[in-house]
Amino acid sequence: MLKAPAGANPIGMGTTAPRRYTTKQMGDACEMIVAAELTLAGIPALKVPDNWPGYDVIAQPFDRPAQRVSVKSRTFKRGAAYVGYNDYDQFDWLAIVLLPSEEFKARAIYVVPRQEAERLARRDKATSKTAAERYFRVDQVPDLFATWNANFHLTMPHW
Repeated sequence: MLKAPAGANPIGMGTTAPRRYTTKQMGDACEMIVAAELTLAGIPALKVPDNWPGYDVIAQPFDRPAQRVSVKSRTFKRGAAYVGYNDYDQFDWLAIVLLPSEEFKARAIYVVPRQEAERLARRDKATSKTAAERYFRVDQVPDLFATWNANFHLTMPHW
């Protein structure tokens, strides 16, 4: 039987153990977590192949067309750490997965409609090389997107 490494927490709660995975492995795992949570919420979903343009997960609600989900993951950190996407990415939902750290003890997943992400995103000036980038400070994500925490039913607001 396999045992968890010393100091590791198998259910995703805070840990002080060194990270034992690459950034790519972390991203793939977070994409699979989002697909699994959507499926368990009654919206069948699957991770698309690596390097698929514009999104990472495709979900099929029973009452709507297929929904494209872009998954972004970061370990929680205060200060100048960002999570973002490019304006030209084609997706309907942005899933932000925040992984535990010393100060952020539990994993959190925010599944946000694109129009809300666009409304709240920081942007660089239109004349800059990074004008197509949209981003959020990692330590502001829990407050910015509190409404969208664990939104695995892909619920739209009543705007």
